[in-house]
Amino acid sequence: MSTQPETRPLVARSGAAFATRALSTVVLLGAVGWVIFGAPLWIFGMTAVAFVGVGLHEFFSMVERQGVFLYRTLGLVIGIIIPLSILGSFEPTRGWELVLMVAAVLALFTLQLTRQDSSQTIVGIGTVLFGIFYVSWCLSFIIKLRFLGVTGVDGRWVVAFLILVTKAGDIGAYLVGSLIGRHPLIIQVSPSKTWEGLAGGLVCSLATAFALSPHMPQAVSRWHLLALGVILGIAAQLGDLSESLVKRDCRVKDSGQLFPGIGGVLDLIDSLLFTAPLCYFYLRYFVFR
Repeated sequence: MSTQPETRPLVARSGAAFATRALSTVVLLGAVGWVIFGAPLWIFGMTAVAFVGVGLHEFFSMVERQGVFLYRTLGLVIGIIIPLSILGSFEPTRGWELVLMVAAVLALFTLQLTRQDSSQTIVGIGTVLFGIFYVSWCLSFIIKLRFLGVTGVDGRWVVAFLILVTKAGDIGAYLVGSLIGRHPLIIQVSPSKTWEGLAGGLVCSLATAFALSPHMPQAVSRWHLLALGVILGIAAQLGDLSESLVKRDCRVKDSGQLFPGIGGVLDLIDSLLFTAPLCYFYLRYFVFR
């Protein structure tokens, strides 16, 4: 067996794995483009709800592998109600989410009181509430961006801007890290993430933000594009690392196997969970005030 040191980039990937991931990415981007621009509005809404539901299911499944008892059905119901209530104009991001979260807390404690075994109460209840916030509440901001409610603003392009800038960061980090990545970013969380990949992802997010400027409202100036490119680029990498942290704790490689070369729904949307709310709040409070 050779004892020569490894000279390839730290994040080197096999050609087959790269091709599979690339094909899945192209197919998904095409499908998402149709859902945003070509499909009826209700299909967009139901697609967002489905991603919330499946992502939350994957999150609960990973935690249950650790032997933690969860009231997953209640968590899934509350989690799905949040995006549905936005579609129904109940505006959860303006107060209804608090009602839903209080209802979830009361229901979880009530159910826990009926159990013979009171162990893992804090972990179980906390995990369900965290999952609802992390997956359902955060991803639901995509629906809020689609129905931004600003005169002259096409919500379809706002959602496309969010997804493309976020995913450009993901793809850029993967490609640059795979080709030239040599310096680990946070090796105890994800050995494959590198500083080179982080820089490449940020550059790609910025470039995509400026490339999409003709399709954004005039109120989104170059300075706003610069700010959004940086904010979303950094947040996308943090979202990816955060899910890696969760998966490492749950001792799983992927959240699921739905998308070849990518993993599950949670693996696909992890970066959007951070960028969607940040994009919404930035546009609401700094651009369309």
